[in-house]
Amino acid sequence: MVEDAETLLHGCCVAWQGRGLLILGASGSGKSTLAVEMMAFGAALVADDRVLLRQTGGGLVADCPESIRGRIEARRVGILNADPHGPVLLALAVDLSRPEPQRLPDHHKLDLLGHALPLVLGQGRDHLAPVLLQYLKAGRWDPEAT
Repeated sequence: MVEDAETLLHGCCVAWQGRGLLILGASGSGKSTLAVEMMAFGAALVADDRVLLRQTGGGLVADCPESIRGRIEARRVGILNADPHGPVLLALAVDLSRPEPQRLPDHHKLDLLGHALPLVLGQGRDHLAPVLLQYLKAGRWDPEAT
């Protein structure tokens, strides 16, 4: 594992009670919309459109480039201001470009900079924001862990 590795991704990031959610997907897949929905439930905006990831000993930290901090795009409305949240340790990722065909899916992982994040496949999912907030709050049950 390379120390102090960084990368810039096209995506969004929100924070909920100190836990970060990385939102990925193709252009127009609903990344910013999902972030705004989560913000309506109390999540805080870390970054919209571009997410700076930095590897640390404790995991992956997401942050925002200074030039866009505290701003989020709302399609057909404009650029909205938001209270900016500082860097956050990532706990979960969602990919809005990939559908989940299984009702009770296997555990998916996303490998970034040598770290594996739990991954939810979210394309076409309604009511994803409250589901992801609950995942951030309490995690996902793992039958192999009991």
